Amino acid sequence: MTEGQPPTPTAPQTASTDGRDTALTALIRIALAVLFLDELVVGFWNQVFPESFYNNFPTVALTPPFSDHYARDFGGATLGLAVVLGIALVAPRAAFTIPAAAGFSTFAIPHFFFHLTHLHHATPGEKLFLTTANAVVALLGLLVIALTVLRDARRRRPPAT
Repeated sequence: MTEGQPPTPTAPQTASTDGRDTALTALIRIALAVLFLDELVVGFWNQVFPESFYNNFPTVALTPPFSDHYARDFGGATLGLAVVLGIALVAPRAAFTIPAAAGFSTFAIPHFFFHLTHLHHATPGEKLFLTTANAVVALLGLLVIALTVLRDARRRRPPAT
């Protein structure tokens, strides 16, 4: 540094040198891919073939009656979540992954608890399927948020000397 000049700021580290952020990004993408595909399939089926979805998707018929309007609205909203999750999957930056996962979790966590408390008409197999599948996807949304925060915190650390 020359006398009278301010010190040159150093750029923050943008990637870890040990590959941990790459592994975290891969895990984030895998979780986002699962959520994206789940929402895409459920949303498309419900939006385009609502009566088929109602009659054939496991356990949906446990909560009658069927409503074409409600089914298509749910399908459209689910496809909207798929779009946001898909954007985060393609560009897994915190600005995309955290809002996408938070939006998904806002749906998935209450959905899990609804099914957990409405199992009285379900068979043992349906109970196992509902609780397991809904718990996994609800936890995946939270996992995406946690992994993104962890990855980005590691990126901001100064390099070890």
